Amino acid sequence: MTGAPIGSVTVTMDGTDKSASLPLLAGTIGPSVFDIRKLYTDLDLFTYDPGYGGTAACESRITYIDGDEGVLLHRGYPIDQLAEQSTFLEVAHLLLNGELPDKEELAEFERGVMLHTMVHEQLRQFYNGFRRDAHPMAVICGVVGALSAFYHDSLDVTNADHRRISAFRLIAKLPTIAAWAYKYSIGQPFMYPRNDLGYAENFLYMMNAVPAEPYHVNPVLARAMDRILILHADHEQNASTSTVRLAGSTGANPFACIAAGIASLWGPAHGGANEAVLKMLAEIGHKDHIPDFIARVKDKNSGVRLMGFGHRVYKNYDPRAKIMERTCHEVLDELGIKDDPLLELALELERIALHDDYFISKKLYPNVDFYSGIILKAMGIPTSMFTVLFAVARTVGWISQWKEMMEDPLQRIGRPRQVYTGHAQRDFVVLQAR
Repeated sequence: MTGAPIGSVTVTMDGTDKSASLPLLAGTIGPSVFDIRKLYTDLDLFTYDPGYGGTAACESRITYIDGDEGVLLHRGYPIDQLAEQSTFLEVAHLLLNGELPDKEELAEFERGVMLHTMVHEQLRQFYNGFRRDAHPMAVICGVVGALSAFYHDSLDVTNADHRRISAFRLIAKLPTIAAWAYKYSIGQPFMYPRNDLGYAENFLYMMNAVPAEPYHVNPVLARAMDRILILHADHEQNASTSTVRLAGSTGANPFACIAAGIASLWGPAHGGANEAVLKMLAEIGHKDHIPDFIARVKDKNSGVRLMGFGHRVYKNYDPRAKIMERTCHEVLDELGIKDDPLLELALELERIALHDDYFISKKLYPNVDFYSGIILKAMGIPTSMFTVLFAVARTVGWISQWKEMMEDPLQRIGRPRQVYTGHAQRDFVVLQAR
C-alpha cells in the first residue's frame, strides 16, 4: 500500500545549504499529499498540526469522505446505496474484506458472526461489580477490555486466523454486552442472544424482551436499527478510530484496542452528539422559541451552541442525514406518532437554519446526529444508551481499520511529536535553598 508518486517539492532552509526533496503522492481520489518524513531526517524539522487537521497519519482503502461535496464511500460504494439496499452484516463484510459478499459468502459470514454472540458465562458476574447507576458506556468499556482475559486463545495479532476470529467475536459480542449493560441498569434479567434472528433484530430482542412473556421484534424498527448501524459503521480517521490505530500500533490485543476506541467515543464532542441534540430541543421547548434561541446561537458571548448542525469534516449536507430523516418518518409513522412536538420542533429548526444567511454562510447543515436522537427516543431507547449504540456500530469500522493496519508491512508504532514550550535545562536546587 503506497500512494502513487506524482511529483515532488524541494524544501530549503533559509541561510543554509540544507534541502529536502518531498515526494508528492496521490490517492485514488481526494487531495494529494506530501510525504514529509524526510523533513526530520534531512533538515531536523517536523511539522506542527494540532488536531491533525492537515495530516494523513496512514494509508487506507476502507472509507473515503469528501466533506465539501457531502460524499461518504465505503470501499467505493456510496453510503446512501448501502443504507438503502444492503444489511449491516453485508456492510461489515465489505469493510473487513474489501468486497460485497455473494449469497454463499454472506451466509458463511453471518454464521461466523452469529456463532459468537454468546459471551463467557463468567462475564455475567462481571456486571455485578458495577453500580446499578453506572453509565452504560463505563460498563461496556470495562467489559470489552476484559474480553482479552476470557478469549486469550486468539491474541496473536500476527496470526491471520487469530485476527479473523477476534473480529468475529467483537462484532458478535458487542450487541450482547451492550444490551446486558442496559438490562443491568434497569434491574431486569439478562436475555441471551437468539441466533435465529438478524443482527439488529437480535439486539432489539435482547434490549426489550423479558423471560416472562414472548417478544416479537417489529420489522420496521429492526430495519431502522440496521440502517442506523450502517450509517455509523465507519467514518475514516476520526478520533476514536485514530485511537484504535494508535493503540494497535503498539501490538496491543484487539479487545484492548476496541476498549480504547470506546473510551474515546464516549466524549460528548464525538459520540455523545445525538444526546446533546435532544437536550437542546428540550431546552428550546417549543417552536415559537426558536427565533430567540437562534439569536442566542449567533451571539458569540452567549455560549449557546446549535447541536446537530455542522460537522468537523462535512462542509455540505451530511449524506447520512438525508437517509436518517426518511428513517425518522418511517419509525414515527409505524409507532403512530403523528404529531410529535419534538419532531415538529426539529423540522422547524432545520427549515429556519437552512434558510438563514448566518448558517448558510457557515455551512451549518444538519448532520446524522440531528435525526438519530429523535429516532432512538421514539423507539424507547434511553439517552444513556445512544453512545453505546454508536459503539456497537463503529466496532465494525474499528476492527476493519485495525486489521488493515496490522496487515500493512509499513506499519510502525505511532509516535506524534510536539513543540516544546517549557523551561530550557536548569539545575536542581535543594529544598533548603528554594
